[in-house]
Amino acid sequence: MKKIGLVPRLIISIVLGILLGLVLPSPVIRIFVTFSSLFSKYLSFIIPFMIIGFVVTGISDLRHGAGKLLGITTLIAYISTIIAGTLSYFMAITIFPKILNFASFVTVEHPEKNLLTAYFDIPVTPMFDVTSAIIFAFIMGLSISWLRNKGEGQTTYNLFREFSKIITKLLSTSIIPLLPIYIFGTFMNMTYSGQIFATLSIFLKVFICVIILHILYTAGLFIFAGGLSGKNPFVCMKNQIPGYFTALGTQSSAATIPINIECSKKNGTSPEIREFVVPLCATIHLAGSIITITSCVVTVLMMHDMSYGMSTIFPFIMVLGVAMVAAPGAPGGAIMSALPFLGMVGIASSSPMASLLIALYITQDSFGTAANVSGDNAIAIIVDWIYHKFIKK
Repeated sequence: MKKIGLVPRLIISIVLGILLGLVLPSPVIRIFVTFSSLFSKYLSFIIPFMIIGFVVTGISDLRHGAGKLLGITTLIAYISTIIAGTLSYFMAITIFPKILNFASFVTVEHPEKNLLTAYFDIPVTPMFDVTSAIIFAFIMGLSISWLRNKGEGQTTYNLFREFSKIITKLLSTSIIPLLPIYIFGTFMNMTYSGQIFATLSIFLKVFICVIILHILYTAGLFIFAGGLSGKNPFVCMKNQIPGYFTALGTQSSAATIPINIECSKKNGTSPEIREFVVPLCATIHLAGSIITITSCVVTVLMMHDMSYGMSTIFPFIMVLGVAMVAAPGAPGGAIMSALPFLGMVGIASSSPMASLLIALYITQDSFGTAANVSGDNAIAIIVDWIYHKFIKK
């Protein structure tokens, strides 16, 4: 298997997971479910350290304009998320009434109802959550950058630089090699539960429209980035394929960080920018997720003959762009972060409509996450161009 590239291994894992999920007995499937459950907890434990390891050193390496770049990157990521959600809304109100037969829809069971559980569980609580890690990384990174500009702080810088190397070694030896098995168990369980096929049979047309918009929006970001930087956008999109498939399998932007940094390296993004922007955008750039959620929300509102005007949906999109920050750390995290705000569009978070919304979203979550991480590298190209054009002189 080591001779096979990561992308083929991920594809094989997904296909085998779906096929064997149809034929293997539940006791066998639960073995892999147990592994996936334990690996997921281990991954959740590592993610905050991953963010600190990469973001602190990434920001502290920016000897010029670290604070400016942090603000610029955050602003670009938020604007991209809002634009993506708005485009999704206009696609939904334009296309869905023409292609969907709402009278034929039936209520879908809660998506986790039929999933198999692990044989045993080992509680592994992260030492701190993702949001705390981001804030700590910002504070330390900016402070170290400031100290280094004064000729100080080298000891602290070296400490975090070596910590970053430890995290990189940990990822290369224990995370990336086990990702295919984790993905295999996850897809096997989803297939066994009937979640994939039951939901897709109802929402296939919505699913196709959303994926097309994911691809078009991501391509648009790369074309815009290529136009600014002079890079070939199609070569950059080709370089993004490993990151796309990794996110497709893990359903986690944070878990895809190490692969995505390698994709950014192939795009020629400078080390100080890619090690800063990619981990940061993995937690704040949610273009793919908001496309999916907006389409799902509008679909559910249409099904129940509720209001879905711009005055109802746009404030929801604006709030969601902030509320979902750090949600990509876990599969399905974006829709769970959105649940408290469904009341803005008239959907109670504990209602059957919310359950239907979760079912629709989770089926498409992999593709939304893949669009998220792909857009992260387009933003890295843009920020890299800004950095060398206007800040690093």
